[in-house]
Order: sequence, then C-alpha cells, then structure tokens
Amino acid sequence: MPLIPITTPFNVDIEFEVAEFYKRLLAYFIDFFLIIIYLLSMLYLLFGGFKIGESGIGLLLIVVMLPMLFYTLFSELWFNGQTLGKKILKIKVASLDGGEPSLEQYLLRWFMRFYEWGFLIFFLFWENPGVGFIIIFLGGITSVIIILATRKNQRLGDIVAGTVVINTRSKLTVKDTIFMNIAEENYKVKFQEVLRLSDRDVNTIKSVLSIAQKTHKYDMVNKVATKVKEVLNISDDMYSMDFLEKIMEDYNYLSTRE
Repeated sequence: MPLIPITTPFNVDIEFEVAEFYKRLLAYFIDFFLIIIYLLSMLYLLFGGFKIGESGIGLLLIVVMLPMLFYTLFSELWFNGQTLGKKILKIKVASLDGGEPSLEQYLLRWFMRFYEWGFLIFFLFWENPGVGFIIIFLGGITSVIIILATRKNQRLGDIVAGTVVINTRSKLTVKDTIFMNIAEENYKVKFQEVLRLSDRDVNTIKSVLSIAQKTHKYDMVNKVATKVKEVLNISDDMYSMDFLEKIMEDYNYLSTRE
C-alpha cells in the first residue's frame, strides 16, 4: 500500500499509509446502506410509505433530507475524521499538515462532494428520475477517476481541503488525543513554555511518540525534540523520549488549569 510523507508543524515528515481505494469504496457503501435504512424507516414512520403529500414536503426536508445530507460532515467532525463506514474499515480523514483537520477543512471536503448528494439530486429531479440518475452516475464516475488518478488517492474534496484518507489500525479512544490524566496532586511543571505550543503541535508530538513506541525507531523523536527545544528556547539534557513525554504532561497539566 502507498505511503505518503506528511510534513508536521515541526518540519519533520511522518509516513502514513494511504487508505486503499477498495476500503474507501466499501466504507462509502456501508454509509450509503445506513442512510437508505434511515430513509426507508423515516418514510414508513412519518408517511406510512412513499406517498408524500404536499403538506409533508417540509417535514420530509427537515426530518429526513437534512440529516442524510449532513451525515458525513457531522460524523467526521464528531468521530475524529470517521463515519461509521470508515470506522469499520479502519480508515480516517487526516490533514496534509500532520494534524487533525480543521472545521474549515471538513466543511470544504463535505461541500465539494455536492455532485455525490444523491438524495438531494433525486429530490430536485423527483418528477424526472432518469436525469437524477444520470447526474449521480456521472458524479460517482468522476469521484472514482479523481481518486484513482491522484497519487494520494484523494477525491476533489480532499484536494481542495488539503486532506487525505489514511489507514488506522486501532480504535480511537481518549488515548489517541492529547489528553493525559495527571493524577499527582503535587505535580511540578518543568517547562512553563509549553503553553506557547498549540493543540495541533502537541497532537503531533503525541503521534510521533506513539509511532516510536510501535516501531522502536527514534529518529523522528530526536528531530522533533530538537525542534521543540529550538521553538521554546529550552536547553535540557533529557533523553528525547523523556523530554517529549514531559512536554506532554506539562501541557496537559497547565492547559487544564487555565
């Protein structure tokens, strides 16, 4: 599977596995299946079937169409770059700058898939479904071509937003975030300067430490530790792993007590 280097805020490249096309496709069909189930369930619950009168159009839009339309956006925002389909296939959306995608990036990649909004297209062409089907078919083919043609398997939304879909082998938990529970009552902060770092910087440090612990390769750890010392103007002889772990602890302790 292809590897791509993502440059972190510390100018250190970390290699990630690009999600294979078949995983993205399967994740899409899983999400599509869930949306179909939701659609059919709501139609029978609200209208007793497919017969929708003019008085039910507003209810259909608000209760049925809008949740379907925003499903991908809100899922990726709430579940750290994953829809249910992506979570099952163990893939997720990541930013090309090494951190978690920002709200603007999620919005951009969601909006740029407008030609894939099948349910909205069918609603607009309710009286002429053949046209709606052609638009959806052409949109799907366009997405497939773009993904297969780009080195990082990006679709149009990814290219515009600066994101990529990567593999992740473990379920995301609180351990995958920058949060660390500092249990010591008399905890002593060593590096007050850490608050000059952003959450994204600290998340990058967390990723580098996690990769080093799994691969037992510490070149990236040494590079990031050196860069952090330069940025924060710190002079210390701690081992790189110990130094970055202390940076993480100090940041969590100070940021949770602001």
